[in-house]
This record gives sequence, structure tokens and C-alpha cells, in this order.
Amino acid sequence: MRKIALNLVLAVSLSLVSVFPSHAENSIELEGAAQSGGLMLARVNNAERVYLNEQEIDINQAGIAVFGFGRDTSGPQQLKVIYKNGQQQLQTIHVEARDYQIDYVDGVPQRTVTPNPEQQARARKEAERVWLARQTISTRTDFLAAPIMPAKGRISGVYGSQRVFNGTPRNPHYGLDIAAPTGTPVYAPWSGKVVFADADLFYSGGTLIIDHGQGITSTYIHLSKLDVKVGDEILQGDKIAEIGATGRVTGPHLDWRINWLNERLDPALVLEYFADIKIPQS
Repeated sequence: MRKIALNLVLAVSLSLVSVFPSHAENSIELEGAAQSGGLMLARVNNAERVYLNEQEIDINQAGIAVFGFGRDTSGPQQLKVIYKNGQQQLQTIHVEARDYQIDYVDGVPQRTVTPNPEQQARARKEAERVWLARQTISTRTDFLAAPIMPAKGRISGVYGSQRVFNGTPRNPHYGLDIAAPTGTPVYAPWSGKVVFADADLFYSGGTLIIDHGQGITSTYIHLSKLDVKVGDEILQGDKIAEIGATGRVTGPHLDWRINWLNERLDPALVLEYFADIKIPQS
């Protein structure tokens, strides 16, 4: 796990047992993946407000803010903290760019690449509903627990990969694919609250979205069965669904995604960097 600890006087290195120690002075302490697709946490002591590139970020009662970087975000990002005593601090986060797998496929019949107008209209309406669900900003702190894998199976697709059909780039893949037979159980990697549940979306088929707090949501698609509904409170490890091959897919698998609001994050990085995280939630 990589960590960065910073305060107004001196940069210091943290050990695993001293993650996010309590300080009386104004300070910023960062942890997570400073990479494209990465999730990061900030402990900001005595902070009144926190901004990432001028976008305000929620802070919980323990002084923890969470944010992430999209697939194509790289280079210097500006974190600004306004403290309760009126002081301000600027901290530059240098986000490392990543290389992604690009597959070029020619000779694909166009009808299999582009849906018809009616299907496109349906997909747009469904995308709006999904977008609204991901705008949830609650006071939950479920994301502060170490996550677990949601299903057992072969990793068949990775975050950031992209296909180019007949010379036209398609949307990148924003999830972690876990291939397994239809009916394989899907478990909640964090506790949370279900904010979206639909068994039949055009592209993603059976789809669930769970709120984990402060703009962090997780998404599960191509499901054959949904075991929960909107409004349900779930605990980490609860069975929430079953793997399927619904929507536009070629075989049964779970497409697992993590978002910070509109930023699509890499579940593999979240698992890598927060597998043994220990952070006080209050």
C-alpha cells in the first residue's frame, strides 16, 4: 500500500500502524493510488472545506474526504484545504498515467456494432437513470473498510481496455470482469445501501448500484438474478445477486465497477491499495 503524509511543516513517512494519526495542527494526510483510475482518501485535520481542482469534496465527521481520478486523468492535480482558522493549504498530487490494452478488430458487420435508433433511445433513457443514481452523496462511511472480491471466477476483462471496431474506437471498459457460470453468487464488497436495481437494461442487463458514502458507489452488471431492491441496507459479504449473461454480452460474467460521482475508478486498484486499510470512521 502506498501512502503520502503531509503537514504544514514537514513531509513525513507513515508506517502501516500509524495510518491517519490524530494531530491538533492543520494537516493533510493522503493515502491511495495516485494513478489514473485510482481512489484516494485524505485526512484533513481542522478543515472547513476541501477542493480538488476547484470541485468541493465532502468531509465526514472524522475529517476524511474521498476522491478519485478517471481513466484519462494524469499529471498534477490541485488539492486545496481551507482550515477553520482561515488558513489555506495547496497540495499538488501528481497522478501517474497508465497504459491500456487496445484491441483492433476489422470486418465486423455494422449492425452488430451500432444499435438501431429505437435501441439507442432506450439506452439513453436508461443511462440517465444510472447517472442519477451515481450522484448520491450520503454520509455513509462504508468505503473505509477493506473491500472484498464480489465473486469467484476468472478475470476476463480489465479496467481501461478498449476495442476499435472497423477503425472506430468504442467506449473504454470501466470495470473488472469476473467470468463464472450463470448463477454464481455475487457478494457485497462493502456494506451500503441499494440505490438502483433493474433486471433488464439494454446494454448492462441486470444491474445493481450500491451507495457506500461520500459519492462512492459500486455497480454490478449482466446479472441473471437480483437478490436486493432499492432502499435495502446490506452488509459486507451479503449475497446481493447472481452472475449472468444479460444485456449486450457474449458470455456469463460479472462486470464490477466503482465510481466516485462521475469518475470511473479501477476496482483492481482499490483492492490493491486498500486491502489492509485501518482508518477510524469517527
